[in-house]
Amino acid sequence: MTDSPLPANTPLESQSSLNEMRDVLRIRDFRLLWLGEGISLLGDQFGFIALPWLVLQLTGDALAMGLVLAIAGIPRALFMLFGGALTDRFSSRNLMLVTNLARMVLVSILAATILGGFIQLWMIYLFALLFGLADAFFYPAASAIVPTVVPKDQLEIGNSITQGTAQLSVFVGPMLAGLLIALFAGTAEAEASTADLRGIGLAFVFDALTFLASAVTLAFMSDRRSAKTEEESSQSVWSAIGEGLQYVWQDTTLRTVFIVVAALTMLGNAPIIIGVPVLADERLPNGAAAFGILMSAYGAGSLIGIILSALLPQPPQKWFGTLLFLAVTLMGLLMAALAFVYTLWLGITLLFLSGLIDGWVIIQFTTWLQRRSPEKLLGRIMSLLMFAFVGLAPVADTIIGGLIEWNLNAVLLICGSLLALIALVAAFQAPIRAMGTAVTTEQQLT
Repeated sequence: MTDSPLPANTPLESQSSLNEMRDVLRIRDFRLLWLGEGISLLGDQFGFIALPWLVLQLTGDALAMGLVLAIAGIPRALFMLFGGALTDRFSSRNLMLVTNLARMVLVSILAATILGGFIQLWMIYLFALLFGLADAFFYPAASAIVPTVVPKDQLEIGNSITQGTAQLSVFVGPMLAGLLIALFAGTAEAEASTADLRGIGLAFVFDALTFLASAVTLAFMSDRRSAKTEEESSQSVWSAIGEGLQYVWQDTTLRTVFIVVAALTMLGNAPIIIGVPVLADERLPNGAAAFGILMSAYGAGSLIGIILSALLPQPPQKWFGTLLFLAVTLMGLLMAALAFVYTLWLGITLLFLSGLIDGWVIIQFTTWLQRRSPEKLLGRIMSLLMFAFVGLAPVADTIIGGLIEWNLNAVLLICGSLLALIALVAAFQAPIRAMGTAVTTEQQLT
């Protein structure tokens, strides 16, 4: 089995990038999706800040905070492939609508227990478990929905808009959440911890309202479920998952791509997430402030990379796969170079460049995979992508965290070098070199 072609750029080259963005934003369903998910992503940042802060306020124990995150990550990883199978069986829009309503209910209950003053740690554990389960069905649907509302020749623009909005929420959300929580700290007549929890509770109220906003916009979208054959409709979930796994495994290009994506999560993302705060704390003045600056540099680079994906011409089809994997190779080398960071400016430079490449790679790869996947398998294939990016993250973070306790420099050097080597070898494999130009058997028949 070989690859499908990337659509030609000729129709888009006659228009400016801004006109292309306007064309995508004129699509009613995309506009609703972008608005609703943009609001929801902002609320997610409130939850990401409020949840660990809530645990720390209740326990003062970093281990308890890590346990909450792990409890959420386990069902998210275990059930993500089920989410992909259900996305293909029903529709991305319907699954997102149901899971957003479920998460709204969960967050509302958590907010009520906090503001009511009877929150306990076991409730947070239960919340994390159920929320992670809902996430497992939401992520595959969300990653598969853009191709159902945007024409294939505009996928790159659509992905750039949605991913750019997500990255922007990472900038704005944590700051606003922190201000809201701080606003209520020390204002109540009761003890300070109660005042702190009031701000946290309101942060979760806002998060719940954003889930509601997203559900409303999804409800106004068209239900674009594809027609199912009798065989597909009667297929068990396990068989559907097996079909998706078999399709990816038997396709040399897809198999290679997913191996590199898993390597990127294990050897690239985890060392940055776990290693950068340790690096800032041990080597740089004003460690906490330096950590914030370093991660902001990475986020700024990623946002610019996403924007460049929309503004720059698409890479030549002949060199698409090779350029994509050489970019990952460069990311590995930049990460290895973090082992030599002892000044803030060097760290900012390396992380900004890493983020820049990461943002570009994510859009290029996601768009290629959405175009490459058969419509009936799109949810399952995108669920595998989410599993590689999100599902493996808790395992990677745990392993890398333990290794960093041994030697930070060695982890950065070894992980960065291994990632660069894996991507470099993949870049010159024949299927990867041809991934932008080859044609599938199905296309030859049509």
